[in-house]
Amino acid sequence: MAARGASAPSSVHPSTHQPLAERLRPRTLGEVIGQQHVLGPGMPLRLAFESGRPHSCILWGPPGVGKTTIARLMADAFDAQFISISAVLGGVKDIREAVEQAQAARDGLMQQRTIVFVDEVHRFNKSQQDAFLPHVESGLFTFIGATTENPSFEVNSALLSRAAVYVLQPLSEQDLKQIVALAQKEHALPAIEDIAIDRLVAYADGDARRLLNTLETLSMAAAQEKLPEITDAWLLKVLGERMRRYDKGGEQFYDTISALHKSVRGSDPDAALYWLVRMLDGGADPRYMARRLVRMAAEDVGLADPRALRLALDASEVYERLGSPEGELALAECVVYLAVAPKSNAVYKAYNAARAWVKQDGTRPVPMHLRNAPTKLMKELDYGKGYRYAHDEEGGFAAGENYLPEGMPEPGFYQPVERGLEIKIALKLRELRDRNTAAATPGVQDSDTAS
Repeated sequence: MAARGASAPSSVHPSTHQPLAERLRPRTLGEVIGQQHVLGPGMPLRLAFESGRPHSCILWGPPGVGKTTIARLMADAFDAQFISISAVLGGVKDIREAVEQAQAARDGLMQQRTIVFVDEVHRFNKSQQDAFLPHVESGLFTFIGATTENPSFEVNSALLSRAAVYVLQPLSEQDLKQIVALAQKEHALPAIEDIAIDRLVAYADGDARRLLNTLETLSMAAAQEKLPEITDAWLLKVLGERMRRYDKGGEQFYDTISALHKSVRGSDPDAALYWLVRMLDGGADPRYMARRLVRMAAEDVGLADPRALRLALDASEVYERLGSPEGELALAECVVYLAVAPKSNAVYKAYNAARAWVKQDGTRPVPMHLRNAPTKLMKELDYGKGYRYAHDEEGGFAAGENYLPEGMPEPGFYQPVERGLEIKIALKLRELRDRNTAAATPGVQDSDTAS
């Protein structure tokens, strides 16, 4: 979300010594750029402002979308004392001081409300988050937490249940262009080519703070070189290769790898390539990507095309040999192959079913005929007695032999799908089951059912 205006009254020209982000920070709700899905007329957060009664909330969104700005505007709207705590730098001492300040404001002559804003609230541990609970419940202050991480995972359920969650979005290209126009209106940067503006907006990637900081850097550099206009060529020289914002370990990272996996599973090679390149462009470790591709080959392609797993391992090895950027082509080849390959999760489901069975089942003894008998004593105890060596049987299959523990029903873990190689596997398994049935039924010959 963008910012406009300054802390000083409108009649006072904002200090040019202030950072541009502060000079353009919104002073009213109407000056806010972006986040209209929560701040527009009739939208939830706008209604909260208009109600006259502040409420505790969590502002969840990526960097530079206006979380701090909204919290400050809420304090202004309700004429409340604003106390800001950084969860990165603060601790219990800061929480205690905030409580004391809130009590002083409540019990003073003016009886002022207090809003406690906790930036990066997900950085506080459970006990630190719990310290806010009694004061939120008593109404001593209104709690506003800002987080770039999913609050479902990072904020205590007790605190989360007492706060509304508002999801903020990255700014659109049009929003970011409005910020550039405002900066020019404030004479914060010289003239700039339209194509250079487009490149700046792409560089900011939805982050208003990143855009404002970049504009300030460009303005100073242009002033030093006495440039009358910022051109696209000069911009490229100053910025270097554009890199998108990317959170290598947080919510955005896992959302993107999820999109890649689901695109492969959904047999869309273009979408799969897009998400792969997004991750590589954003700085994801190609070795991590190679490991994920191996997983996709085993989980989603499986025995419908066993070559997929080999190809994924080959792609990983090629990357180790060539490194970046040459080795990344092998990852792209693998992604396309996985996307267009026939899909089966039959082995994945069978493995999970077997794990669940073993977890809840007792420890069944290994049948005597399946036990190993390396010593004379073990042979005398009938270890391995009656075992039928499949290679000596007709067709290499010991029809009617049982390989499960005694008394254990046929579990049917593996159910091949009617796709790819598993079509042939299913036919083979049906043939073997028929031979087992024939061997167990008196008077029926194997040849009656064998193909």
